[in-house]
Amino acid sequence: MKHHQISVVVPCTNALSDFRACATALQSQTGPQPEIIAVIRLGPEFTSRLEAEFPTIRTISVAADTTIPQMRAVGIRAASADAIGVLEDHVIVPRDWTERMLGEIAAGSDVVAGPVDNDATDTLVDWAAFLCEYSAVLPPLNDGPSDWLPGNNTVYRSDVLKRFDALLDDGKWENHLHDHMRAEGVSLTLRNDIISGHRMHYTFGLYLTQRYLYSKSFAGARVRGEAFGKRILMGLFAFALPPLVYFRVVRNVLSKGRHIRQLLLSLPLLVPFSLSWGLGEVAGYWFGAGQSLSRVR
Repeated sequence: MKHHQISVVVPCTNALSDFRACATALQSQTGPQPEIIAVIRLGPEFTSRLEAEFPTIRTISVAADTTIPQMRAVGIRAASADAIGVLEDHVIVPRDWTERMLGEIAAGSDVVAGPVDNDATDTLVDWAAFLCEYSAVLPPLNDGPSDWLPGNNTVYRSDVLKRFDALLDDGKWENHLHDHMRAEGVSLTLRNDIISGHRMHYTFGLYLTQRYLYSKSFAGARVRGEAFGKRILMGLFAFALPPLVYFRVVRNVLSKGRHIRQLLLSLPLLVPFSLSWGLGEVAGYWFGAGQSLSRVR
């Protein structure tokens, strides 16, 4: 088996056209060529088409209801390199991504991540969805040691990930892992100039649904095992989230000094998207996550 300096785990939850752009960018690196591990929950037909088009990519099939955190865990445990990257299937990395990320790891970083900018610019819905979800990770970010990191443009030292292997089975998003890493003295590093593109296309209804499901899964996991009274109280507080989310998105974008025009045009769409965010958290606190996380794409 060919030895790779970096393995890249990509959960496949969307169309092959989304993954195609992601895989092509990874295979076009000017630096070390990565081991690409596609973890697929979309059935045998999708897997066969992917393998025919990208025969050098390693594929792992999982059940249709496997969540993205669980898919990441499967891919991470299958990775063979000393550094492990985690992407989404619609994230497009720059051509020097492996070289730059591995350089940061070699320089002493345990975990390194970069900003994410919008690469789906065809429709206003795409812009509004991106700004609603990712305004906090737009460049510029504070370069250097950090208390938090984006989770979809990230590379870990594999020996560091192994120390936290049990956390991968918690089925939670990357902030859960990063918080525990930071508490144990792991160095988290932001590199503001390693920018990846987010190319996810939405309809209005699709993003409204996805935002609700993500928020419900997040809130449900947060109060799992908590007393009924506390869950009710947190759900009541969550009714205040929509205006807070709306304000944060506007503040984040204005503070970055970029995409101002797209923000202004997106303001009407951000109202229902913020409402969906808040109502999802209310439902999660009161009724639990249910199967919402397995439906997040």
